[in-house]
Amino acid sequence: MSPGGEKLDPIPDSFLLQPPVFHPVIPYVTTIFGGLHTGKMVMLQGVVPQHARRFQVDFQCGCSLQPRPDIAIHFNPRFHTTKPHVICNTLHGGRWQAEARWPGLALQREASFLILFLFGNEAMKVSVNGKHFLHYPYRLPLSRVDTLGIFGDILVKAVGFLNINPFLEGGREYPAGHPFQLKSPRLDVPCSRALSRGLWPGQVIVVRGLVLQESKDFTLSLWDESAHVSVTLRASFTDRTLAWISPWGRKRLVLAPFLFYPQRFFEVLLLCHEGGLKLALNGQGVGATSLSQHALERLAELRISGSIQLYCVHC
Repeated sequence: MSPGGEKLDPIPDSFLLQPPVFHPVIPYVTTIFGGLHTGKMVMLQGVVPQHARRFQVDFQCGCSLQPRPDIAIHFNPRFHTTKPHVICNTLHGGRWQAEARWPGLALQREASFLILFLFGNEAMKVSVNGKHFLHYPYRLPLSRVDTLGIFGDILVKAVGFLNINPFLEGGREYPAGHPFQLKSPRLDVPCSRALSRGLWPGQVIVVRGLVLQESKDFTLSLWDESAHVSVTLRASFTDRTLAWISPWGRKRLVLAPFLFYPQRFFEVLLLCHEGGLKLALNGQGVGATSLSQHALERLAELRISGSIQLYCVHC
């Protein structure tokens, strides 16, 4: 229920995202909103301490202490051996199954890292600092996983729960993992970013944020070299509409579930292609708007305003 007692519109589970977590205390255990499903991605940013021996990231089937819950996926980097490596395994009915081992660990002590856990139809894929590292076939149904646990020698800066980028990115195996802003959990609003070369086919704009409790609207606009607005995407919280606004004020509604409710996390993706921009909300493609190639190349600035906290802006 909303603060005023008004019932919120239903949102499909595939659109739901939970806010990122900054600097959690380890050991850290949290519920995964909506559980895990194909197309979901967990992003982990952090640093391996100088004297780290091992840490583990567990995707668990529940969070009980006794009896111990099943662990569908146990991801366990080990640094204290002669050859650092990663062990993956599954705990079922209190018993560990056969270990799967990967040498050539791409994590180093005293080094920062960005790990992406990408959940496919039959296996979890893991990339470390933008490069594929391993894939681990499921031994328990992914639908049973509802809890994330992080333990051991690790300094975690941020944990993000996202849906994968729905746009094809030249056949690359992983969507680009754009880190959250870590100097401060929030960026200033209004926010402006220069587009030094305009927009070109294949470029993706990423905006992640949280809607404030007292919310009115959210606006993302693209301005050209002459300081004229070329296109605007506006969410109105009062009438729950999302629309493209032309430079002449013409409004065209985006026909998709309205996601911008107070205290809810959101991710907006704009993919530039020949002839305009494609839009995705929380990892789901929801439409496009037309813009000539000449107009795209002349774009010089991205502006963001509204009743939101910003966690990430990438363009």
